[in-house]
Amino acid sequence: MPRKEAEPETRQRGAGATFSLAARARSFIYAGRGVAYLVRTQHNAWIHLVAATTVIAAAAWCHLDRWEWVWLILAIALVLAAEAMNSAIEALADAVSPEFNEGVGRAKDVAAAAVLILAVAAALIGALVFLPHLPG
Repeated sequence: MPRKEAEPETRQRGAGATFSLAARARSFIYAGRGVAYLVRTQHNAWIHLVAATTVIAAAAWCHLDRWEWVWLILAIALVLAAEAMNSAIEALADAVSPEFNEGVGRAKDVAAAAVLILAVAAALIGALVFLPHLPG
């Protein structure tokens, strides 16, 4: 469903903008659509979600303390947020430049690199959290 044009009182931006609970509620609806699109269409997001589910199950099984949970949740959230940003950049780039463009390709590669960097960092955080809980 396409976005509707904002009502006149919510179009204004900046310091003089009128606050509207309805507009705030719509922003959550749009964000939810973005999450649904990400989960429905992005294969790498599926991989990240499977990894996140596995990490959460392992964390529950290991009875991690609060700060270990904090680190894992932060790592999971950062990777998923990076994947969402990467998908947004790719969708926008494809819409603006459907034909091959070297600069657009480079931007998409760098966005994907950001996800990779965060995924490696998340794996390292996971290792630091889980290694002390392994037997032996």
